[in-house]
Amino acid sequence: MGDDSEWMKLPMDQKCEHKIWKARLNGYEEALKLFHRIKDEKSPEWGKYLGLIKKFVTDSNAVAQLKGLEAALAFIENAHVAGKTTGEVVSGVVGKVFNQPKARAKELGTDICLMYIEIEKAEVVQDELIKGLDNKNPKIVVACIETLRKALCDFGSKIITLKPVVKVLPKQFESREKAVRDEARLLAVEIYRWIRDALRTPLQNINSVQLKELEEEWVKLPTAAPKQTRFLRSQQDLKAKFEQQQAEGGDEVDGDDDDEAEAAQVDPYELLEAVEILSKLPKDFYEKIEAKKWQERKEALEAVEALIKNPKLESGDYGDLVRALKKVIGKDANVMLVAMAAKCLAGLAAGLRKKFGTYAGLVVPTILEKFKEKKPQVVLALQEAIDAVFLTTTLQNISEDVLSVMDNKNPSIKQQASLFLARSFRHCTPSTLPKIVLKPFCAAFLKQVNDSAPEVRDAAFEALGTAMKVVGEKAVNPFLTDVDKLKLDKVKICLIKECADKVELVGTKGGGGGGEKKAKPAAKAPPPVEAPAKPSGPPKKAPPAKTAGPPKKGKPASAPSAKSKKAPDTKEIVETELSPEVCEEKAAAVLPASCMQLLDSSNWKERLASMEEFQKAVEQMDKSEMPCQALVKMLAKKPGWKETNFQVMQMKLHIVGLIAQKGSFSKTSALVVLDGLVDKIGDVKCGSNAKEALTVIGVACSLPWTAEQVVSMAFAQKNPKNQAETLNWLANAMKEFGFAGINVKAFINNVKTALGATNPAVRTSAIALLGVMYLYMGAPLRMFFEDEKPALLSQIDAEFEKMQGQSPPAPIRGTKKAGADEEGDAAEEEEVDSGAGDSVDVLPRTDISDKITLDMVSKISDKNWKIRKEGLDEVAAVISEAKFIQANIGELPMALKGRLSDSNKLLVQQALNILQQIATAMGPSLKQHVKNMGIPVITFLGDSKANVRAAALSTLNAWVEQTGMKEWLEGEDLSEELKKENPFLRQELLGWLAEKLPTLRTVPTDLMLCVPHLYTCLEDRSGDVRRKAQDALPSFMMHLGYEKMIKAAGKLKPASKDQVVGMLEKARAVMPAKPAVPVKAAASKPASSAPAAKPASGSCTFPLTTGVVGKKPPVKAGAKDEEDKSGPIFIHVPNGKEQRIKEEKTLKILKWNFTTPRDEYVEQLKAQMSTCLAKWLQDELFHFDFQRHVKAIGAMIEHMAPECEAVISCLDLILKWFTLRFFDTNTSVLMKALEFLKLLFTMLSRKNYQLNDYEASSFIPYLILKVGESKDVVRKDVRAILTMLCKVYAASKVFPFLMEGTKSKNSKQRSECLDELGCLIENFGMNVCQPTPAKALKEIAVHIGDRDTTVRNAALNTVVAAYNACGDQVFKLIGKLSEKEMSMLEERIKRSAKKTPAASAKQERPQREHPANPNATFLRKPAQEEVPNKLNQARAQNAHLEQSAPSIPKEFQLDLDVFENNHTCAREIPDLVQHKLDEVLEPVMIPERKIRSVSPHFDDIHNSTASTINFVISQVASGDINTSIQALAQIDEVLRQADKAEAMSGHIDQFLIATFMQLRLIYNTHMADDRLDKKDIFKLYSCIIGNMLSLFSMEILAREASMGVLKDLMHGLITLMLDSRVEDIEDGQQLIRSVNLLVVRVLEKSDQTNILSALLVLLQDSLISTAGSPMFSELVMKCLWRMIRFLPQTINSINLDRILLDVHNFMKVFPKEKLKQLKSDVPHRTLKTLLHTLCRLTGAKILEHMSMIENRNESELEAHLRRVVKHSANLSGLKSDKCSEKGALRSDDKVIMAKVSDILSEIFKKIGSKENTKEGLTELYEYKQKYSDADLEPFLRNTSQFFQSYVERGLRMIESEREGKGRIQTSTVIPQHSTDSYLPSSSTVPISSNGEDMNAAAYYERLKILRQRRGLENSTPEEDRPPLSSLRPSVASSTDMLHSKLSQLKESREHFQQEQSHSHSPTRSSSPASNLDDLKKRLERIKSNRQ
Repeated sequence: MGDDSEWMKLPMDQKCEHKIWKARLNGYEEALKLFHRIKDEKSPEWGKYLGLIKKFVTDSNAVAQLKGLEAALAFIENAHVAGKTTGEVVSGVVGKVFNQPKARAKELGTDICLMYIEIEKAEVVQDELIKGLDNKNPKIVVACIETLRKALCDFGSKIITLKPVVKVLPKQFESREKAVRDEARLLAVEIYRWIRDALRTPLQNINSVQLKELEEEWVKLPTAAPKQTRFLRSQQDLKAKFEQQQAEGGDEVDGDDDDEAEAAQVDPYELLEAVEILSKLPKDFYEKIEAKKWQERKEALEAVEALIKNPKLESGDYGDLVRALKKVIGKDANVMLVAMAAKCLAGLAAGLRKKFGTYAGLVVPTILEKFKEKKPQVVLALQEAIDAVFLTTTLQNISEDVLSVMDNKNPSIKQQASLFLARSFRHCTPSTLPKIVLKPFCAAFLKQVNDSAPEVRDAAFEALGTAMKVVGEKAVNPFLTDVDKLKLDKVKICLIKECADKVELVGTKGGGGGGEKKAKPAAKAPPPVEAPAKPSGPPKKAPPAKTAGPPKKGKPASAPSAKSKKAPDTKEIVETELSPEVCEEKAAAVLPASCMQLLDSSNWKERLASMEEFQKAVEQMDKSEMPCQALVKMLAKKPGWKETNFQVMQMKLHIVGLIAQKGSFSKTSALVVLDGLVDKIGDVKCGSNAKEALTVIGVACSLPWTAEQVVSMAFAQKNPKNQAETLNWLANAMKEFGFAGINVKAFINNVKTALGATNPAVRTSAIALLGVMYLYMGAPLRMFFEDEKPALLSQIDAEFEKMQGQSPPAPIRGTKKAGADEEGDAAEEEEVDSGAGDSVDVLPRTDISDKITLDMVSKISDKNWKIRKEGLDEVAAVISEAKFIQANIGELPMALKGRLSDSNKLLVQQALNILQQIATAMGPSLKQHVKNMGIPVITFLGDSKANVRAAALSTLNAWVEQTGMKEWLEGEDLSEELKKENPFLRQELLGWLAEKLPTLRTVPTDLMLCVPHLYTCLEDRSGDVRRKAQDALPSFMMHLGYEKMIKAAGKLKPASKDQVVGMLEKARAVMPAKPAVPVKAAASKPASSAPAAKPASGSCTFPLTTGVVGKKPPVKAGAKDEEDKSGPIFIHVPNGKEQRIKEEKTLKILKWNFTTPRDEYVEQLKAQMSTCLAKWLQDELFHFDFQRHVKAIGAMIEHMAPECEAVISCLDLILKWFTLRFFDTNTSVLMKALEFLKLLFTMLSRKNYQLNDYEASSFIPYLILKVGESKDVVRKDVRAILTMLCKVYAASKVFPFLMEGTKSKNSKQRSECLDELGCLIENFGMNVCQPTPAKALKEIAVHIGDRDTTVRNAALNTVVAAYNACGDQVFKLIGKLSEKEMSMLEERIKRSAKKTPAASAKQERPQREHPANPNATFLRKPAQEEVPNKLNQARAQNAHLEQSAPSIPKEFQLDLDVFENNHTCAREIPDLVQHKLDEVLEPVMIPERKIRSVSPHFDDIHNSTASTINFVISQVASGDINTSIQALAQIDEVLRQADKAEAMSGHIDQFLIATFMQLRLIYNTHMADDRLDKKDIFKLYSCIIGNMLSLFSMEILAREASMGVLKDLMHGLITLMLDSRVEDIEDGQQLIRSVNLLVVRVLEKSDQTNILSALLVLLQDSLISTAGSPMFSELVMKCLWRMIRFLPQTINSINLDRILLDVHNFMKVFPKEKLKQLKSDVPHRTLKTLLHTLCRLTGAKILEHMSMIENRNESELEAHLRRVVKHSANLSGLKSDKCSEKGALRSDDKVIMAKVSDILSEIFKKIGSKENTKEGLTELYEYKQKYSDADLEPFLRNTSQFFQSYVERGLRMIESEREGKGRIQTSTVIPQHSTDSYLPSSSTVPISSNGEDMNAAAYYERLKILRQRRGLENSTPEEDRPPLSSLRPSVASSTDMLHSKLSQLKESREHFQQEQSHSHSPTRSSSPASNLDDLKKRLERIKSNRQ
């Protein structure tokens, strides 16, 4: 249980990674709840869990994994960032979920894959699933195939790319596992559904039995094109369209459409692998083809014929082959060979497609000439050849060749040429057959019409007919003017009609349904609709024709079906239930005997045959003679709905649909089948048929009844798939049938059950259904779900939000269609309202009149406001409890009206809220209360309190939503309100009217009564009222007309009249168009479709959506529109820009400043642009379709250069429009916009134009937003634009905008802005910093402490740029930084190597344009020659402390930064090194000292191999794993051979740098990249560690590693040891053991000075860095302890000066006080042990090794060493044998300490006695002179303040006396640092010579000191705590040994506190024996623990 409580306290993310599975399970549960709770899909909260999602799905515990999968699914479904996890999560699902035994786990795994596809990650998912097919575990393979199949079934072949799937499919058929083969078969069937025969070719080589089985299954598939049933997030419009199509019948017209699209999408050709045939031609082909013997020529052609059977050919140079074939066709006398050659040409053309186009001109004339041949087989072959060639080119390309033979003497050639053209025309469209091409052909045909040969005439007529069919009679008629009337009539009447019909047939057959489409609407009678049922080969072709309902476009066809549907509904069919016997009799009468017998056969094929017969019989039956109940009962006969074969089941369900559609289908019959249908609705294969059948039953028995039955049956089952699909069907059915008659309450409970389901699909379906219901019911629907959990409610709200503004589609099924249409024609806005009204009236409404009691009404009218409030509360409670209420509310209206005039404003507000509540609850019946309760609300729009006005406005809107506007506008009420001279009332009311009026189609004439008051408002004293009145003018004029309003203005005073007329003129220009009468369904689209087609004026602010503007006119314009587009598109308006600037300054227009653009900004911009741009361009720019924006930008790019003056004149508007595009989510628009901007700024720069502040401020801030874009390509462009910007706008002015950008929450934006700032400083110097360099740099320096690495680095780089510009002054400018930040900055400055004056901004600029990494932009400038010099200097001095890694070549140093900060450029690293290899290899790099130690022939080796080694080393750091592994293998080969290994000498640092860079790359990039195989990473790690072990086994090479490099290497190795991800890799533990071994080897073999120094610096860095793991410091210290242990052996080889300098620097950064404050005391102990060991080994000589420390006097180190040395010296005489290495307490130490203590005790006793005070003080003074570092603190601590000052005073007096006599020279004495003294603080403890017999007081004293150190002592006020420093004992002291184990004392804290009272007096001489024994034991325990 202890464990439980431990992990229960952890935060969620830690629980999810906990080693205890229960903790993880709990974490996943919390995560699941959280993911449902986060409403905003873009919330930054999601980002925190990105790294955890893979762990969710790959949990090793099955129970936890299930919950993890659910949580992961929720994350993927809801999080905007989920796409980033696709690769790792899907690979986790494939590897760790699909092999699970639990079906639920697999199901969730599949759902996760499908959800990733839904969020646009289909490609990644597909790749991972296809990888999974190679898994050895067949379970995984089966699951992968199944998931691919489901994905294809749901999303269709447009989203699931079939080519890679088809490629791996044949392999699955060869699997040994039956399950895999079966699943592969199902996948093949599914693929066949989508691409049909395109699949045959790729599968032609599989086992013949399997192919036969497949063929059988393919035949059974329905011929109707499959539809996508699940849609991507970006396809919501498609989804709506799909649902609408479903609702409108999904008829054949659409089906064909889709079919065509699908055919275009999945071309069989695309699925094939191209075959290379040229090399396979026989070597003697070209000789044989020229041979004299025809047999040899035939052999050559046969060889080609065999090769061209490959349907797809690799492109190549086929010129020679084509010429050879052409020659055969043209010249060969053997017609058989001509036919063969023609076939070969046809095959080539078909296999190469467009790639054959280049040879088309070569062969067409030859083929046409050859048509003179009479033999049919030759003609046929030539026809095939020329047709195939035509498809590879265009008619225009070959028109010359064809025209040249049109007047050939040979009639066969003319005939065949015309026929060829006729066939070709069929492949054309009006656009590909323009007049210019058609004209010469028509002229040729007209000649042939008069030809003597009838076959030529016929061919010409056919070609003309075809052309007419394709481009229309209008287009062809002008060419037929010269034909005489008789012939023309003959052409038109006799032949062209015939030909046109022929064309249609051809088109239907081969052209993908083009002709069919046009033929359908023409069919007037019902038979054509039913026709397809008879001829269709497979019997499944009927359903689309039947169930699809009337075609969308073909109105005539829809009429009969509508009538037929209406008939059954007008009079419900009532039928009694028949007995089984009667049913059997009736069925036998209409079904064939064989069918009846085989219905329950045990052989599925027989059952299938029986079903086929059953279907044929039903199709041929007449409605009157169809016994529906008997037939459905036969279908339900055993096996009935438990049928196991899906094909039989599919037919069964289809037949149910047929019966329901064709017969008189009653509810009795329906009840027989519904249960079975519901059971199959969730079936993958049969579900669609079940849904179709349900829909048809809905038509027959009414949807409300069917739906109620179906839903209750589905929820009586436990199958979640069925429940989900039932809800999906119902949602779709509602759209198809409309909402009339639906009993909402019947569904609500089931929907609530579904919302609580564990299966996410059920929940999703339920929410989707609610979304559809919301379309019809609106906001009231939400009331039913207010009690649901917030997370669920947020999902429901999100769904409702999606539906906001959409209108319910028009019903396309059911009976009310005609009625609805009639209603639609009533051109009243009521129609809008009634649409909502009818739907809301389906809600169950409660009569609350009896609950509105007299008592309640009297309470509301009470004198006491509290009782009135109580009454109102009761009313509110009654309404909210009832949810939906009837119109009868008793006395309530009068009582509430009274409260609206209440003196207490709170009650007024409450009354308004209740009225709002009533509006929502009562629905459309509210109309009757408008006059008595609604109109009084308007008065409150004039209230002085803003909150009351707001409440009144929202109440008003809530009412209007339910009632429509008609009631409000009727009568004089509104004009009376407007008459009141209340400015608030007027402005609110006019604003409200301006918003509502444009949405209405008609208004009552009473609106005219408001006009005089409107005119009064135009001259109101209040500016707001005037403005609102102006805004309302266009809306009034839209309904009343300009004339009426001018007439009304005639009654005004002359002065007013002129003003008003002027305003009316302006209003007329921007008057909105009336909303169009909604066709079919667009009934309730008031807001979106309504407003102005023309731009509103600058001041107009009614919220109109930008989308629909100008949508209608272009439709009509057609060709006219094309003409409009000529001419300039930018219009130069003189002083236009100046006027706009002036207006913005005087606040006449809105200032361009927003976080997201509101409608009024868009409207304003639109109005302003209307004068500056061509009308068509403005329509495009403000169109709702993004593709129009792309076109518009394209046009602007074309016109920019020629119209540059006009562009500059409206530059501000253009830039503003582009800022709006920055808020679009569409990348294509954004990229196009950035392209334009780059060209624009280039042009401005060329023109030397400078932006003004007005233009800059409305553009730059929004551009800077985009610099934080997640896509690299966008950021790159934005950076380029910012660079250009500085040429047209002062850099110092750009600077503040970038500074503002650094305050963003987006870390990318912050880092990019900081980079840009760095560039500005670098290129323009410090003066660019605004407002002052100090302020700017302080703000920049703040970011050095940012959480995000890239931001930190960018900030550091920027400050470095400033440092390079102004030197050390930068430290003053940046202000105070924390130590950690300052050290980071200093480190970076050192690394960046100050920029030389030579590197001018000019050289830097080009680099800056397209930096590979923003952080590298201003660091890439160390002077190369400077590097080796510095390096040699550093090596010569052996002083490596000035730089962190002085021996690192600068290329590497730069890349290190790049590496840390930007993973994208990892792959470029080898290039960086290779660029400047020569300089890296300069001999200077190899120090002299080391060359001597290498073999004599080193120089030769170096010269021959150095460059090779350098190159190989550079590749070690490659971003490509394989490159790196190969390089490491080469180096390993060198290292393993002793004779070659010395060649590596001089390259060791370089090699080690490359290695730790690779380690860092793996850690930061490869390990995080899920696309990489972890085995590859493991292999790379193994190579690195193997190489290192080889290297560090050779001491001579190992010693070459410099300190900085060793530091980085150790950092990399320790980081690797701590990387938890490594443990997840297979054999990860083994890897970590190897690293451990390597670390030990490095410690032993490296240069001991360098490694010790490196470890000290590394420890210092790790302690400074708070971000690092505490384990890191711990491991560094372990290494140090190991080094300390080796010191006795290695001391002679160590450079002590260097080590002491490092320790000094360490102590500078970590003085004693700071070191003590660390959580752990181990660093302190480590340092002291090191120093103590060094002192012990070198003695007093150690003090001579401090030469490298500059200010020795300031160093704590010296004082410490002196103390240690002194003690060692005192001890040297008395030293006994050495103690064990673990350092037990030595009695000698105790003796010394005791002596010191005794001396001082004696002295203080003397000072304390009256007689000997003077003597004591003198002795103390002399003692202090002798031992300057003696610590008196312990003796003075417990004395009074008076005594302490007395001692000090006495000592001063003695000093002054002696100085008077003669000064003692003390210059050599080390200054005293009493506070820094390291004297053992236990020196007061009296210890006897043997160290045993210590009195209690001594123990107490020691304990007291220890306790004080540990903070356990509660000092009394007069006892001041000693300074921390004085409590720091020397290494040698015994107390220190105790100190190291002080943690033990914490356990016995209670005892200490009890005994505290004893510890106050250190001089106590006695104590109870028990205490003494206790203390002795305790001390012994501490000692033994220490040992």
